[in-house]
Amino acid sequence: MSTEQAAAPPRTLGPLVAWAAWDWGSAAFNAVITTFVFTVYLTSGVAADEASGSSALANTIAISGVLVALTAPVYGQRSDASGAEQGRQRRLGLLTAVIVVATALMFFVQGSPSYLLLGLILLGIGTFAYELAQVEYNAMIYRLAPAGRTGWVSGVGWSAGYLGGIVLLIGCLLLFIAPIGAITFASADMGPRVIALVCAAWFALFAIPVLFMRFPYPAPPGDAEAAQVGWFGSYALLVRRLVALGRSDRNLLGFLVASAVYRDGLTAVFTFGGVLAAGTFGLSQTEVIFFAIAANVVSALGAVTGGWFDDRIGPKRVIIVSLIALVIVAAALLPASGKGAFWAGGLVLSLFVGPAQACSRSYLARLVPPGREGELFGLYATTGRAVSFLAPALFSLFITLFGEQRWGIAGIGIVLLLGLAALIPVRGVPGRLGAGAGAGGTPTAAGV
Repeated sequence: MSTEQAAAPPRTLGPLVAWAAWDWGSAAFNAVITTFVFTVYLTSGVAADEASGSSALANTIAISGVLVALTAPVYGQRSDASGAEQGRQRRLGLLTAVIVVATALMFFVQGSPSYLLLGLILLGIGTFAYELAQVEYNAMIYRLAPAGRTGWVSGVGWSAGYLGGIVLLIGCLLLFIAPIGAITFASADMGPRVIALVCAAWFALFAIPVLFMRFPYPAPPGDAEAAQVGWFGSYALLVRRLVALGRSDRNLLGFLVASAVYRDGLTAVFTFGGVLAAGTFGLSQTEVIFFAIAANVVSALGAVTGGWFDDRIGPKRVIIVSLIALVIVAAALLPASGKGAFWAGGLVLSLFVGPAQACSRSYLARLVPPGREGELFGLYATTGRAVSFLAPALFSLFITLFGEQRWGIAGIGIVLLLGLAALIPVRGVPGRLGAGAGAGGTPTAAGV
C-alpha cells in the first residue's frame, strides 16, 4: 500500500447513509405510531370513550417517561463500560427488535375496550425501548463524524427522520386511511392494525444497514471505572460524576439544563401545532395533514442547512439564532388570524425547529468526554424528560388565564425564551471541533 493510500481519509458517506437509515426507519414508530395513527386509534377506536382513553394514554406515556428518566443515564454508562468489544450496533439491534416486535403485536389490538390495556402496554414498551435506543444511536456520532462535520452528520440524521415519517405517513394515508385510502377493510379497526404491521416491517427493513455497517473511525475507549461496578453501583458513580462535573465543567451541566427547557418548547411546537391549526386558525382535518407534511419537509431542510452552518460558525450560534426566530414568529402568530397567517408562520417555525434539534445533538457530542458518550446522552434523555411537563403546563395555563386557545402560543414562546436565556451563559464550541474535542475545555472564541 502506498503512502498516499495509507494517508487517505476514511470514507464516511456509506456509513452516514446507513446510520441515517435507522432514523428514517424509526419514524415509523416515533411519528406514525405514537403521533398520527396508533395513539389516535387507542383513544378514539379502542377506549370506551375518548376522555378515559386520553387519560390512560397520558398515564402510560408518563410512566414510560419516568422509567426512561431513571434508567437512561445508567443504561448509557453500562453501555460505555462494555467498551468497543461488544459494540453499540449489537445493543441498538436488540432494542430495535423490541420496538419492532411491540409494534407488530399492535395488530392484535382490536377495536374494543377490553384490548386497551394490551395496546397501552405495547406502546409503553416500545416507547421505553425507543428512548434507550436513541442513547446508542446518538452515541454513534463519535465514530461517524470527522472533525468539522459533526453538525452535518447530526443534521442529516434528523432530516432523514423527518422525511421518513412523512413518506410512510403519505403511503399509509393513500392506502389504508379512510376516506382517501385505496384499500378498504370490512371492519373499521383493521386499517390502524394493518398500519402497525407496515410500520414494524418498515422499521425492521431500514434498521438493517446500521447493524452491519463498518464505522470509519475507531471506538472511544471503554469506561473502565464503570466496568468495575454493577447496575446499583452505577447510580452511585453517576451521582459522584455529576458532582464532579458541576465543579469541573459547569457549562456541560448548564447545556443539559438549558437544552432540556428549549427542547420541551420545540416538542410543543409540533405537539400543539395541529390543535392550534384547527381550533384557532380554522384548518380542516385534511388541511392539517397537508400542513404536517409540509412542515416536516421544511424541518428536514432546516436540519440539513443548520448542520452546514453548525460546522462553520459553531452549534451554539445556530441554536440561538433558531430560538430567537422561533420566539419572534410565535409572538407574531399570537394576534394573527386566518389560514394564510398560520401557513406562513407555521412553516417558518418548522424551518427553525430542525436546526435547533440537530445542533443540540452535535453540541453535546463535542462536549462529551470520550468513553462516556452513552452516559451523557442518557443524561440528555433524562433532563429532557424531567421538564417535559413545562410547555404543556404553560400552554394550558395561558389558555385558562385568557380564555382563548391562541394564548397557548404565548406559553410555548415563554418556554423557548427561558431555554434561550439559560443557553446564553453556556460556552460555545467551534464548529471545526470533532466529537469529544470540546470536553472540559475553556470558553472559546466561538462562544456567543
